[in-house]
Amino acid sequence: MTTRVLTGITTSGTPHLGNYVGAVRPAIAASHAADAESFYFLADLHSLIKAQDPARTQRSTLEIAATWLAAGLEPDKVWFYRQSDVPEISELTWFLTCVAGKGILNRAHAYKAAVDKNTAEGEDADAGITAGLFMYPVLMAADILLFNAHQVPVGRDQIQHIEMARDFGQRFNHVYGRDYFTLPEALIDDHVATLPGLDGRKMSKSYGNTIPLFAKPAELKKLIFSILTDSRAPGEPKDTEGSPLFQLYQAFATPEETAAFAQAYADGIGWGDAKQQLFDRVERDIAPLRERYETLVARPDRIEEILRDGAARLRAKYATPFLRELREAVGLRDLSAAAATAPKAVAKAALPVFKQYREADGRFYFKLSDAQGTVLVQSQGFDSPRDAGQLVAALKNAETADQMETPQISLLVPAEVVLAALAALREAAAAS
Repeated sequence: MTTRVLTGITTSGTPHLGNYVGAVRPAIAASHAADAESFYFLADLHSLIKAQDPARTQRSTLEIAATWLAAGLEPDKVWFYRQSDVPEISELTWFLTCVAGKGILNRAHAYKAAVDKNTAEGEDADAGITAGLFMYPVLMAADILLFNAHQVPVGRDQIQHIEMARDFGQRFNHVYGRDYFTLPEALIDDHVATLPGLDGRKMSKSYGNTIPLFAKPAELKKLIFSILTDSRAPGEPKDTEGSPLFQLYQAFATPEETAAFAQAYADGIGWGDAKQQLFDRVERDIAPLRERYETLVARPDRIEEILRDGAARLRAKYATPFLRELREAVGLRDLSAAAATAPKAVAKAALPVFKQYREADGRFYFKLSDAQGTVLVQSQGFDSPRDAGQLVAALKNAETADQMETPQISLLVPAEVVLAALAALREAAAAS
């Protein structure tokens, strides 16, 4: 069985070393698996939630697409596309919105964090919170469910979004009576490296401590030499545990190189020498990627062609046919086919009928007639309609001639004819 694995890359900011080691490099390695069908998309619609800078969004899309291609992604062997080039994603987002529970969305981590921040600052709970942030999990679910992905590589902080995608998919399946969607699984790799930044904290744009992946050699060296270290002098043994320099080196080096660097720490290598070794090791890996990256960025028309081609092929094979099926499921159908698809009216068999009425004497009567109007049973008069109704109810349940023996009615046809009529009434009631 081929496993579909889907990875989204938000187009915000410039890729840094942490992105490469933690996401790009392992994802590209995984795409070479023989039993995997890999989907990689630029989540430009998601990026609009965080930033409303059109030029930056465009530039980031170019930089991130070029990064993946420079790092070795092969667009003829995987699905590589831009989210906004697949309009079926947006349409499916609305379908899922119509089955998604608001209570579940209220518990989304990003929305709750924003509400908690507002509350702590004495603001209205929803101050500054857009519907885009609130609906982010539904758009993410559409990204995944449109292609019935089996696995989605995510960090532990994103597991909730995969659970939401499962919930929305399951609800849609239930409402529309068929398993249209595969329910995805979160793929967690606890061995993926998390790189420290210049200040020792996790490398992140939000901390402003990143090292751009394709910084020029001079800038790369300057940034590496600015990494925070302790005050131990050359000759003093140094700890590898918790050392940002060592963790960065280890992320690029072979096991043998890492062991040698650890020994240099134990022997008291000076921080300047350690930083030079780190620069040399990172530059060895990044230099050929940087060259390819710069060539690609200089040809945005070529990247545009690759992305549009990927989306067009993906839409033709998966998105458009599947969305057509989902439109049919929810009832967004071609009206010209309505006569052919509408349920045909089934002629109902005429049934016997009880009729209650009041005569001129002021008393209440009932009779049972067959479909042709022939009277089968005739009652005597009752003082109240309630008394007549109680006997009608009792007769409806009669299954033997003995159960119909009462001085208050007269059978005008054989008992078996009356019993057959009563049985027909019960069957019709059970079927309705």
